Amino acid sequence: MTMSSEEFHSFDLSASDEDFELPVELTKRKKQAERRSLPPKRPRRIYPLSATLNKASSPVLSMPETSQEEQSSQDRSWKPLPRTGRRALNSGDKAVSPKDIYDSVSSGKSDLLTVVEDWLDYYKKGREQGLLVLINFIVRCCGCQGVVSREMLDSMENAEIIATLTKQLNQESARYPLSRTGSSLKRFRSGLCEFAHMLVRCCRSFIYDDYLFPSLFSLLTGLSDSQVRAFRHTSTLIAIKLMSGLVEVVVAVSLQLQTVQWRYRLEEGKSKEAQDSERLEDLKGTISELLENKEELSSMMNATFRGIFVHRYRDRVVAIRAACIEELGVWIRTDPEGFLNDGCIKYLGWMLNDKESVVRLQCVRILRLLYQEKGFIGRLELFTSRFKKRILNMVMDKDYEVAVEVVKLLLQIHQSNKYATQTIIKCPEEVIEFRSVEEGLQEEECAQIYSLVYTTNRSLACAAGLFLYTRLKSMISSDNEKDINSEFIQILISFHIQSGLHEQGIYLVDSLWDAVDSELKDWECMTTLLLQDTGLVNKEEDALIELMVCAIRRAADPTPPIGRVHVKKGLNVKQKKTQEHSRRRITAHFIPLLTQLLAKYSADARKVHFLLQVPLYFDLDMYSSAQRMEKHLDQLLAQICWIVEKHTDKAVLEKCSKLINVLCSDSHTFSSRSYRAFSQLFDSLTECFNTGLSELMQGPADDDDFNAAMTLKRIAALVSGKNLSTGRLFYSCMDLLKTRLESRHLDEELVVAALRCCALHLMWAKVTVPSLPSQDEVNHLKKQACSFCKICQVCLSLGQAEIRDQAFDFLCDLLMIYSPKAVISEPALQNLYHRPSDSLRAEMAGFLLDYVFSDTDDMELEDQEEEIKLRQKKRNQLASFCKLVIYGVIDLTAATDVFKYYDKCFQDFGDIIKETIMKTKLINPVLSARTLCLTIQQLYTEMLTEVVSKKNIDEIRHLARKLALTFGNNLVNACKPLVYLHMDGIRFAFRAPQEGEEQYPNVAFLEILSEFSFKLLQQDKTHLAGFLKSQCPSALLSWQSVSVYWRSLEGTAAKLRDKAEAVSPQAIPVVKHQKTTTRGSHATSRKESRLDSSSIHGGLPTPTLTSTAQKQPRIVACTSDVLLESDIGSDSTELESEDEFSSGSQMPDLILTKRSNSTEDDKEPSTSLLPPMEECDVEQEEPMSDEAESDSSSVPPSTQHRSVFELFN
Repeated sequence: MTMSSEEFHSFDLSASDEDFELPVELTKRKKQAERRSLPPKRPRRIYPLSATLNKASSPVLSMPETSQEEQSSQDRSWKPLPRTGRRALNSGDKAVSPKDIYDSVSSGKSDLLTVVEDWLDYYKKGREQGLLVLINFIVRCCGCQGVVSREMLDSMENAEIIATLTKQLNQESARYPLSRTGSSLKRFRSGLCEFAHMLVRCCRSFIYDDYLFPSLFSLLTGLSDSQVRAFRHTSTLIAIKLMSGLVEVVVAVSLQLQTVQWRYRLEEGKSKEAQDSERLEDLKGTISELLENKEELSSMMNATFRGIFVHRYRDRVVAIRAACIEELGVWIRTDPEGFLNDGCIKYLGWMLNDKESVVRLQCVRILRLLYQEKGFIGRLELFTSRFKKRILNMVMDKDYEVAVEVVKLLLQIHQSNKYATQTIIKCPEEVIEFRSVEEGLQEEECAQIYSLVYTTNRSLACAAGLFLYTRLKSMISSDNEKDINSEFIQILISFHIQSGLHEQGIYLVDSLWDAVDSELKDWECMTTLLLQDTGLVNKEEDALIELMVCAIRRAADPTPPIGRVHVKKGLNVKQKKTQEHSRRRITAHFIPLLTQLLAKYSADARKVHFLLQVPLYFDLDMYSSAQRMEKHLDQLLAQICWIVEKHTDKAVLEKCSKLINVLCSDSHTFSSRSYRAFSQLFDSLTECFNTGLSELMQGPADDDDFNAAMTLKRIAALVSGKNLSTGRLFYSCMDLLKTRLESRHLDEELVVAALRCCALHLMWAKVTVPSLPSQDEVNHLKKQACSFCKICQVCLSLGQAEIRDQAFDFLCDLLMIYSPKAVISEPALQNLYHRPSDSLRAEMAGFLLDYVFSDTDDMELEDQEEEIKLRQKKRNQLASFCKLVIYGVIDLTAATDVFKYYDKCFQDFGDIIKETIMKTKLINPVLSARTLCLTIQQLYTEMLTEVVSKKNIDEIRHLARKLALTFGNNLVNACKPLVYLHMDGIRFAFRAPQEGEEQYPNVAFLEILSEFSFKLLQQDKTHLAGFLKSQCPSALLSWQSVSVYWRSLEGTAAKLRDKAEAVSPQAIPVVKHQKTTTRGSHATSRKESRLDSSSIHGGLPTPTLTSTAQKQPRIVACTSDVLLESDIGSDSTELESEDEFSSGSQMPDLILTKRSNSTEDDKEPSTSLLPPMEECDVEQEEPMSDEAESDSSSVPPSTQHRSVFELFN
């Protein structure tokens, strides 16, 4: 029976997924009589077939793109080595052994072509023995030490052989060759895949012998259905690699068949006189033989696809699922006629819902390769329409690598479907008709990708930027290069305005930077649009200036913007040269035009704010390189001075200050010219302020206060950029502040500006103090600092929030500048140290309590942005105070006011408080632990002054539990601080009552102290129990609180004693008892000496600070067994899965390996599975319906708090 080419391609390899068994399995191999009863086959013409097969394997065939680890092996495999001189596995008459083949495959250094040829020679001598060697090699690759004998092969079914091998498998270890890690796994897997590929290539003449490959696939199918992971994984990998080789053979046979059919038609078309009947007969016989071969190959592949792939593509093991999907992509690209159909590619769509990112990534990469082929687009239309929604959702995948590939895939889908056409040729008129395909993505769908240009991950942002750039370029209709750039910039401006994120232009530019060619670097086009009348409205000009400045920054400094995740690596030589060239090009273009832009937009604060950043990225030495450039420098200085005189916007003045600092730097030759220009401006502003000072001292006046405040703001902007003569100004501002504080006539802007000018003077004075100052100079400067701190202390209690916040910030900065560590390196400056008074520390602590740890829910905020700014301001204030504690400016005991809120305000300030605790532990572990105990004592004392309730006690216990976790897991290093903490707590609990107090009011504190007991070593628990007996009166030993704390110290020892009594004496090694006793004796002596020498008392002061907060929900840590495998979507074990294994392959006495339970973070977005593409009922094929519904997506991170290290540094 022959089969035509059309009939072959009509075979549906995935019409159904029902289980099956190959015909070879139905009969035992020893029953040869039944095989002989079959009708004899037509004798094969081997010689023409082998000749054409060699031709078919020429490079004319388009080979599929394979994975990187297989590519090198395939490149080597296509170059046959000469048999002469090769190293044979068998020397003389020695047989080929499975161990030799396994060693050659796993070493990664042997020539596998030689290995396969040696085995093939051995197989030709006896096919049963050769097959047995190959089977035992596969068994060894599974990590099984069992051996399949000749008797087992002849008398047992495959299921019986597998059951025997399962019993011989080492059940105590879950390790097998494919479960290795590192380079050994890569070598073995690459060698195994190459061996399977070579086996098919070298054994093409044995594919049709009805013995080797049917027997091999029959065994592999049974192993792939095993409950043992090693058998299932290894056999599946070998089987799908063998099938990949068979697919290549099918393609070669198909090409050969087409060639022979063409020759037959050519010979048949000749006249009867010119026809060669014998040649026609030979060609006809060759066609029949090739069709028969094709039918056998299709039957073998169909059986493998249904018996192995259909079941293993949804296996619980991630590596098996990923390997199946990878090979499916190879089959589709190698033989699109047979596999590029809805019945096969539907598996790619289904596995897009897999919970493991490796499998999802493999699916997306295969789809990208398919959409690259223009000839495949028409066949992928149904797939695109069915799974487009799922692909769009995957742009928010929790794995950024998957999300990047998905964005690139969507770009391919959009481009291919937008320009795809279908050509229909009608013969014989040869009329060509074109049918346009609808655009791949709608604008609403594209908008989901546009927003990703602002994400924190740079790879994903750049992929979205490429998508956006392609979409914007498609809207341009001009052909002129200048017009193209101008039109592109205008379209980009419109997009930036519509996005609504007007202050995030740097993220948009950084995302587009790798995709654009010259548009964002066309400075001439941008400045032309700004300087000439091009019809841009005010909003468009704002957007253009912002994008231009961001592009200048990106060209001069390739560092990604703040918050965008990137790989930290230095620039190479080429990148540095490119950066220098870009900086020089920017400088040459903008030096003459920047002053024109500033002059045109000098009245607009937003535009000036961006334009003032441009000189920061100049090569400023070019100003002094030519005389004509000095004119532009004078113009720039004049523009800056004019802006300072006319503008009062805080952002504009800050940019002016930064630019003044750069232009006045001593590294530039023109610094003296810049300093002279700004000094003249400073003198004029100072004179203006002193002129109206007398009127300000007499009393408040709205106009005078406003003018003076604006003048001081401008002076502060100049002084913050460069040190100017501010001595006289300091005393004027101090007199003004004292007068206004006494009269309580406070203008917020005026007072804040005066405070800023005074603080800047003290900072510059400390920085510029001479190396050997006189004593009078030191005393004078210290007196100024003390008087200013007193002014700020008064401001902390004012009602104006801006004054209060600025005073606190200036106090923290000045106390750090005048701290002991800041002056310890210079002996002459030792007297400059300003120690804050007790009243000042109390005021600062009260400020934190009232304005930092206060509940923001009661405050009326305009929008979420205001709430974020307020939270960030509070975080900065708290970090400034904690920095004073860490650097020793304020005593560590003052940190109790901060540690109290570690639990209540954990969401907003937990990272800062925890970092402070960890820093104090590094400086002084014992004092840090005692401070934590003091924190709990103060909260307990405050609770006693109020109504005692279980809720308050639970809150304190929860805080104690969280503080105990800060001691970490190294209990040896933490044992000494913990012992001191417990001793302080015990003394506090049994403190003698004062007058008017009830007897022993603090005994209940022991219940809270017990939260720290789980961090103690057993030796410390024992001695603390003795210390408790010595401190506790005998009458209190029966109290509940004492019993609770006692059980926390004796609980572990009691459990150990109970276990020791339950175990027989023979089961306990005597040596271990001796070692434990000896180690305990040494520890006992050390602990006794430590406890005896202790003289700690809990008499530290307790401030009466009260606060209320809701109790945080208690987090219960659930423990579970650690499992090694993860289900694809079920919490059941492998034996409970009905779809996973056939009912006939039950293995008795099998120890299953453990698997890890999946967490919520590892799950995918909840999506309902799409139905199969076929109309036939294949419900058993739909994978993971229950699991996909429980998945949850992970959105790329949004705006987060600043890093604690940024705040502390």
